[in-house]
Amino acid sequence: MSENRQFRFGAATGVGSMPGDDTREAAKTVTGTFEDFPYLPELPARGPGADMIGRTAGMLVELYARVEPSGWRIGDRPGRDTKRARSWLGEDLDALEEYTQGYEGPLKVQAVGPWTLAASLELKNGQAVLSDPGACRDLAASLGEGLRLHLDEVQRRVPGAELALQLDEPSLTAVLRGQVPTASGYRTHRAVDRQVVEATLRDTLGVHTSGPRVVHSCAPDVPFALLRRAGADGVSFDFSLLTERDDDALGEAVEGGTRLFAGVVPATDGPLSDPAGSVMGVRTLWRRLGLHPGLLADAVTITPSCGLAGASPAYARKAQAQCVRAARSLADNPE
Repeated sequence: MSENRQFRFGAATGVGSMPGDDTREAAKTVTGTFEDFPYLPELPARGPGADMIGRTAGMLVELYARVEPSGWRIGDRPGRDTKRARSWLGEDLDALEEYTQGYEGPLKVQAVGPWTLAASLELKNGQAVLSDPGACRDLAASLGEGLRLHLDEVQRRVPGAELALQLDEPSLTAVLRGQVPTASGYRTHRAVDRQVVEATLRDTLGVHTSGPRVVHSCAPDVPFALLRRAGADGVSFDFSLLTERDDDALGEAVEGGTRLFAGVVPATDGPLSDPAGSVMGVRTLWRRLGLHPGLLADAVTITPSCGLAGASPAYARKAQAQCVRAARSLADNPE
């Protein structure tokens, strides 16, 4: 792994979100399906505060956010939206604790990363936090402290868990390219310097020192090399969005010990291929990169292509079970 750290990863896991609003059912499904790498489910269908931005905003320390018609906006004090976000997270942790009694092994928790959060949260003037470098620094510091507290709480509830921290950064490429729109929609925010982006990610990932750190993006053109330099031990991505332009960065990532969280199972309702078909593209990539087939099971975790919030409950269960079967197929038949 990065910096020669060695961590345990499961062969398959989920991305984060699930459909519906039944916390206990989601925890039961996730822990029952991913027996060697469960995760803390997110249920955005419950409403503001359960969505990815609101959930992470509720983790912030000494920064608070409330819902406005345009989205989440920084406020002066914790209001009902912050309290609701924290309450739902508490319910999710209660359910996870119930269904992980005696569990020992990898367990993944997710939060929005500093750059997607800065692109999504508004300042009091209605512009994104991204528009103000000082506000970006304050937000990242608040997020880091909130993540420390969150990880400590999960560890207390599931003492046998080896925690993996996943930062969700779907807006990262847009931040790097200056493609995040302003409040008016007529312009875009200036691109953030890559070294600043990398340093902030490194600091945020660095709050978790006892387990692996993963960055997830289901957007095109994931900056694999930048994420590796920032300290990510794994990169989670939508496999269908890869192009041959990504080959060099992917090959270097694997050879450097970075785990690939390959999103190969569609995240929305539709027909599912057989498990071997789900990972056919991974095998093809491996051959194209000239990597040894024996590395596959040690270098790849199979996931859905993105969160499953937009799927039906029945399909979400099938998709996650498909990930487990596909990972088993990959391990049994790497060629």
